[in-house]
Amino acid sequence: MTSPLRTLALTGALVLGLTACMKQQEPAAPPPPDVGVVEARPQALPLQRELVGRLSPFRSADVRARVSGVLLKRAYDEGAAVKEGQLLFQIDPAPLRASLAAAEASLASARASHVNAKTAADRARSLAPQSYVSRSDLDNAEAAERTASAAVQQAQAAVTSARINLGYASVTAPIAGLAGKQQVTEGALVGQGEATLLTTIDQVDPLYVNFSMTADELSALRAAQDKGTVALAGGKTTVQVNLPDGTPYAHNGTLDFSATTVDPATGTVSLRAQLPNPERMLLPGSFVSFMANLGERNNAFLIPQQGVQRDTRGGYVLVVGADGNVVRKDVVLDGQQGGDWRIASGLAAGDKVIVSGVQKVKEGAPAKPSPWQAAAGKPAAAPAAAPATKD
Repeated sequence: MTSPLRTLALTGALVLGLTACMKQQEPAAPPPPDVGVVEARPQALPLQRELVGRLSPFRSADVRARVSGVLLKRAYDEGAAVKEGQLLFQIDPAPLRASLAAAEASLASARASHVNAKTAADRARSLAPQSYVSRSDLDNAEAAERTASAAVQQAQAAVTSARINLGYASVTAPIAGLAGKQQVTEGALVGQGEATLLTTIDQVDPLYVNFSMTADELSALRAAQDKGTVALAGGKTTVQVNLPDGTPYAHNGTLDFSATTVDPATGTVSLRAQLPNPERMLLPGSFVSFMANLGERNNAFLIPQQGVQRDTRGGYVLVVGADGNVVRKDVVLDGQQGGDWRIASGLAAGDKVIVSGVQKVKEGAPAKPSPWQAAAGKPAAAPAAAPATKD
C-alpha cells in the first residue's frame, strides 16, 4: 500500500516535469524592430507661398487733346521711352494765337477804359469838397471806376486762358515712360467737343504685381504675426518672380498694398507688390509665377516627408519615447520645404521622430531607434498637396 507522502511526492514531480516542458515549448519574444529616427530641432523657417500674379504699370497716363484743332505732327517714336515734359504732338496753334491776340486787345481796351474812369473819379473826388459836383455824380464816377477795374481783371483772365490754350497746342508727356501707338493720324480734327485720346504712356520701372490670397489664409497669417509665431524678415513681405524659362528674376519685389475688404465672389483679398524693372525685361499685362516670402515661422520643425502620416484626424508622427515605446503625436502641418514637411506645432525639441521602419512599429510597442540617413542619390518623393495653414 502506497503511503500518502509518496503519492504527494510523485504528484509534485509530475507537475514540475509538465511545467518544464511547457517552458521549453514557449517561443522567445521577438526583439524590438530597428527604426531610423531624426531628432526634432526647433528653428526659424521661411514661410513661403507659391502664387500667380499679373503685372501692371506703376503709372499709366492717357495723353489727350485738351484744345480743338487740326493735328499737325507726331514728335515721338511709337513704343519708345519718353521723358516727362517731352513734346509728343503738335496741334495747329494759329487759331489759338488769334484768340490770344484778341484777348490781349480786349485787355488793352479795358485798361484804357479804366484809366479814363479813374481820371473822372479822381476829378469828382477833388471837386466834391467845394460842392462843385453833386453827391450823385461822385457816386456814378466811382461806380464807373470800379466797373472799369473789374473789366480789366476779366480781360486779364481771358488773356491767361488764351495763353493756356495756346500752350495746350503743344501736347507734352505728363509722365516718363514708354509711349504707345498713335491713336489719331496727322490732319485729323481733335478735341472737338471731347478730349481726344492721342496715345498712352506707361511707366514700367517699377512694375506692380497684382495677386490675391484667400481670406482665411491671410487671416491665419496675420494672427500668427500677432502671436509672434511668424515674424516678417526686415519688417517686409518680399516676392521672388520666376521668368517663363523657370529662372529666378534678378530683382525682388516688396508688398506695398493689401485690400481692406474681401471679394464676395471669390473669397479672396487683393494684394500688390512693387517690382523693380530697370532692364524693362518684364511687360505689363503678363502673368508671372512667384514665391512670396511671408516671413519666418519661429520654433518650427522640418521632418522628412516619409516620417509624416495622415488619417481622418489629420497629420501625425510616431515618436520613440524615453521608455523606448512608440508614441503618436498629432501635428499641425504648414506646407513643404524641399522634401520635408514644415511642422508648426505638436512636436517638442528632442523628440525622436520615426522616419524609416514606420510600418514595423505599433503605438505602445517598443522600438530600437538609430539615426536616420537619407539614401544617397535617391530622388525625393513627389510632393503631396499641402494642407491648409493652421496656427
